[in-house]
Amino acid sequence: MTEPAPTPAATPAPPPPGVPARWPALEPEPSLLPFRPTLRIRLTMFYGGMFLLAGLVLVLVMYLFVDQAFSMATQIPTITTGQGVTVTLPDGSSISGDRLGPYIAAYQHQHTSSALHTLILKSISALIALLILAVVFGYAMAGRVLRPLGRITRTARQVASSDMHRRIELDGPDDELKELADTFDEMLERLDRSFESQRKFVANASHELRTPLAINRTLLEVQLSDPQASPDLQQLGKTLLATNERSEQLVEGLLLLARSDNELIERRPVDLAEVARQALEQTRAEAKTRGVRLTSVVEPVVVPGNGVLLERIVLNLIQNAVRYNRPEDGWVEVSVGTSEGAGEIVVTNTGPVVPGYELEHIFEPFRRVKGKERTRSDKGVGLGLSIVRSVVRAHGGTIEASARPDGGLLMRVRIPGS
Repeated sequence: MTEPAPTPAATPAPPPPGVPARWPALEPEPSLLPFRPTLRIRLTMFYGGMFLLAGLVLVLVMYLFVDQAFSMATQIPTITTGQGVTVTLPDGSSISGDRLGPYIAAYQHQHTSSALHTLILKSISALIALLILAVVFGYAMAGRVLRPLGRITRTARQVASSDMHRRIELDGPDDELKELADTFDEMLERLDRSFESQRKFVANASHELRTPLAINRTLLEVQLSDPQASPDLQQLGKTLLATNERSEQLVEGLLLLARSDNELIERRPVDLAEVARQALEQTRAEAKTRGVRLTSVVEPVVVPGNGVLLERIVLNLIQNAVRYNRPEDGWVEVSVGTSEGAGEIVVTNTGPVVPGYELEHIFEPFRRVKGKERTRSDKGVGLGLSIVRSVVRAHGGTIEASARPDGGLLMRVRIPGS
């Protein structure tokens, strides 16, 4: 296969001199609201706030106008009475005529203020009631206006998860939302054509590349089975057969890498413990030949996915761990369990020390860690960990690599559960 042995995640080593450090990812600022401030809620709050502000201005202007109207409507002419005249008030009390004018003015001011106060209270009560109605209707109208955006979002999720043939096909007025939906449909159409072209290319390449290699292998095996072939011819045939086998591995790896780049459409329950046992059985003979001890601790963990591809993940990791190990007293440990609701596969191995700055490159195609132990041609074609990362991403999972201080790697794969 390829790449260095697997490893668990660890604190990344500082970059070497001359290599710029990466900026840490910025965390989103915490929201002051106790709920998610969706666009619909923000529009509702905006409409409600504007309505409240307009209502308060209206009440204030109305108060000033009514106060002015009362002042003009309740003006009375000056009344003079003769000396010794007594006026009886509505409450039965009496006042002298010279006090009648101030009494009427005070009476008028008191009742005008009371009427204005009542007007303000009733206006504010009506404003609050109208504000509640405005918020309710504003929320409903915002939902109606933003409904096309919800349709676009649902279609995008369906396309991302399974069906590339779905389209929004939004009806309605030729506004900004319809223009956005049409643009999104055009983008989906181009992506669909691109993916279909890629699928056809992979299918055609699979046939065109495998067939001549299979023919070459058959011809070489027939030639090697001839007892009359000379030793030189036998040696040449073995060399060509090994080269052909390496080419077959390269082609198979490239095709698998191309097929696994997209997220899986069909998923079925897969037991990671069974997958790990199958991969271990396929690598025991090679591990024994290389003097590498295999140990495993597996627990039943069922995750949705493709069983063949998940088996390829474990198989590639174990093969890398076996092939890039110590020549003597090497070991590989495989564990399967659960972590934070996800299925977890951990492959740990001994081997040469891997520099920390090389860890971010080991998943690149044809990339190998520098060192004598990785220059031999019988260790693979450099696609093993690239395929692992691609398959993990297709399952929506994560993979982490970390170097062990005394040499070797620890690879940790998490596949989301159902």
